[in-house]
Amino acid sequence: MKCPYCAFTQDKVIDSRESKEADSIRRRRECERCGKRFTTYERLDEIPYMVVKKDSRREKFDRQKVMQGLLHSCQKRKISTTQIQQIVDAVEAFVVDSPERERSTAAIGELIMARLKEIDSVAYIRFASVYRDFKDVNEFKEELDVLLRGGRLKRPTL
Repeated sequence: MKCPYCAFTQDKVIDSRESKEADSIRRRRECERCGKRFTTYERLDEIPYMVVKKDSRREKFDRQKVMQGLLHSCQKRKISTTQIQQIVDAVEAFVVDSPERERSTAAIGELIMARLKEIDSVAYIRFASVYRDFKDVNEFKEELDVLLRGGRLKRPTL
């Protein structure tokens, strides 16, 4: 915290207490260079992480929504909940690491598909069919052909 009087960056906290509304913490500080006192307020960061949809709409990132999509794709497959959890964690980290506090669903979908492709080809195709919104059997077949041309999938843990 910079001192508002001399811009020195080291201070000591003299007093801390909650605000009357209990939505912030009020801290009384004293600059270690000039000795002047000033007040700071700490508030919870309330700007949500956003996801930009294909039609340019924005909505709050929902970890549970990602989990539900993966659970649906991985249903009746030999994929552990730990592996699914690791994919969801990777997606959340990807969104949180964005400097703009938002990511496109396209980037998120590609990340998920890359992870699923390493683990299970059927779960990958299931997810891709919904994510890429296949219109007919030919689109589905083209995706399968790409997958098959890539050779046998290895099964590393994430």
